[in-house]
Amino acid sequence: MADPTQHENPGYPANPDPADALLCELAAAHGVGTSYWGWDGVQRSVAAGTLRSVLAALGVPATEAEEQQRSLANRRLAPWRRVLPPVLVVREGQDIGVDVHVPHGSSVRVWVDAEDGSRHEAVQRENWDEPVDVDGVLTGRATFAVPAHLGLGWHTLMADADGTLAQCPLVVTPGRLRPSPRLAGRRSWGLTAQLYSVRSSRSWGIGDFADLTDLAEVAGEQGAGFVLVNPLHAAEPAPPVEDSPYLPTTRRFFNPLYLRVEEILEFGYLDAAGQAEVRRLAEGVRGANRSPDLLDRNASYTAKLASLELVFAVRRGPARNRQFADFCAEQGQGLEDFALWCALAEQLPPSSPEWTGSAATPSTPYCVDQRSKLSARIGFYRWLQWQCDVQLEAAQRSSLDAGMAIGVVHDLAVGVKPGGADAWTLAGVLARGVTVGAPPDMFNQQGQNWSQPPWHPGRLAESGYAAYRDMLRTVLRHAGGIRVDHILGLFRLWWIPEGTGPEHGTYVYYDHEALIGILALEAQRAGAVVIGEDLGVFEPWVRDYLAERGILGTSILWFEHDADGPIPPAHYREQCLTSVNTHDLPPTAGYLAGEHVTLRESLGLLRRPVGEERAEAAAEQEAVLGQVRARGLLGDTDGTDVRSTVEALYAYTALAPSVLLGVALVDAVGETRTQNQPGTSTEYPNWRIPLAGPEGAVLIDDLPDNERFRSLLGTVSHALNRDRT
Repeated sequence: MADPTQHENPGYPANPDPADALLCELAAAHGVGTSYWGWDGVQRSVAAGTLRSVLAALGVPATEAEEQQRSLANRRLAPWRRVLPPVLVVREGQDIGVDVHVPHGSSVRVWVDAEDGSRHEAVQRENWDEPVDVDGVLTGRATFAVPAHLGLGWHTLMADADGTLAQCPLVVTPGRLRPSPRLAGRRSWGLTAQLYSVRSSRSWGIGDFADLTDLAEVAGEQGAGFVLVNPLHAAEPAPPVEDSPYLPTTRRFFNPLYLRVEEILEFGYLDAAGQAEVRRLAEGVRGANRSPDLLDRNASYTAKLASLELVFAVRRGPARNRQFADFCAEQGQGLEDFALWCALAEQLPPSSPEWTGSAATPSTPYCVDQRSKLSARIGFYRWLQWQCDVQLEAAQRSSLDAGMAIGVVHDLAVGVKPGGADAWTLAGVLARGVTVGAPPDMFNQQGQNWSQPPWHPGRLAESGYAAYRDMLRTVLRHAGGIRVDHILGLFRLWWIPEGTGPEHGTYVYYDHEALIGILALEAQRAGAVVIGEDLGVFEPWVRDYLAERGILGTSILWFEHDADGPIPPAHYREQCLTSVNTHDLPPTAGYLAGEHVTLRESLGLLRRPVGEERAEAAAEQEAVLGQVRARGLLGDTDGTDVRSTVEALYAYTALAPSVLLGVALVDAVGETRTQNQPGTSTEYPNWRIPLAGPEGAVLIDDLPDNERFRSLLGTVSHALNRDRT
């Protein structure tokens, strides 16, 4: 039986060591939470040991009281030690002042060098703050008004104090992300899919960018406005590769596993022997396309890499060389460093001492030397990213040509794996000694540790948010939208000190005004919609703030309930993507059959007897189905007509005013298997389930004639069209 004590207080330490007032003051000054509200509505204090460890990860000494006092004094003096702040992020048209710190009595002039090359003087405001002794220098504070007429973009704030120049980035962001003109105020529905699982007869055992193009075409013909896919971020450069798309090596660059070799222009110029070898390699993995068995990324990627190396060796024409060079120049040093990491990672296992020694950063003498020695291999990895860019551009262009209002919507993972490319190239803006996760809740009694290094909020700001901006630009480059997984992480993240469990973590707060603002800026420039996955534990004002900034939220049918039961769809949010399910639940047919309970029982994840769990799951489902029947969308069936029930549930969600409606591809073909079981790694084959239905594997080739697929999509399309009339 379940331990009732554990059920009431899951995973929390029984007697955390208390923090004193000075330590709590220091933590709060650095945005570290000293208490938090648990899932059960109980406020808990954070242990002193956790606060010290998290502060250490932020670079703040806090072991003893004297050290804490010095750190607190340094925190208070930090702004006075700088002429300008590290970065200034404002909303367009906002009347805001910026403080400038100079030796007392100095004259100072402030202006803005705008992105378009124009210059704008800043007007000084009255400021009667007393000067402060800063490290023996009497320092004054002057305040200047940031010109409110500046356009959106990345500008530079300049200050001249008696001939001493200082500057910082000034980012002007939209007050509210403007809706894509392609939506024109209309509601839209689209498919949600795990791309790697969606194959065609031409796939190499794994769904790819060409399959994405064809899926968008098929969905567009049925009236879909978008296709939302899993994160397409790059994994390891060579097998074995990580299965989870949510644990990438980088969030900026793409996974060459998704390339369709035959779609690369130079493939057509391979000699006969080369083309025969590519065909042989393809046939070796193509047989898996019709199998409902687990996906094998390593086999597919091994075959693709060998083929891609053959195509890379084909001599390119002058125009193609220029296009490649232009792409590399546009991506800049970020691409160069990523490609270097890929080349090094082929030679150095993750445990190699070089990663913490001679190859600790991209700028070490060893790495400078390796750039020359590995130049050919570095060129190969740059070329792979170019080909990903070309094929993603084709997919987005085809989706719009197919009539989609939005097109391809990318997914942005929460973070990256330790030891990966971003952890290496962006080490300066990541925190060490901690990982990201989630506190204990009713489903994960010990909490979750996602094993990902978090952004260091201070260093990220010091860098002008450059890495964050560059990541967003690359993902949005050929996208109609972006879904931000756990968008709550742009407000706060649960930091877990290394060597402890998730229950010993605490929240660290970020400058959400800057992070959300930059997200809105880059999305607006790309003409993209932004969908925030805002499920889970969050502070009450967060959803209102996201709506204010034009960021769509997420509603999942089974999660939309309050103390009185299921929330009627008419009360769902308008600025939202609403769907029946999510990839962390079984497909709807499986959910109705209680597969989530069966799976959790088999994995030992239940917190109480299975009979109680099944009874509660059945009651929750019946509460929703009762509302569906009450609206005349479903007859009094005995539960055996699963297909009709699934269609009725989607028709029910279409009653919501939500601007976007997601239709899971797995639901459209009758899949029942769970794609991902949270709280597991090796216990369950997460992210390896191919698209299949009751009769076996389902290919994109089969979809136009798949009666179940056409019926569900027709149901949704009809429901939305009826709503428009």
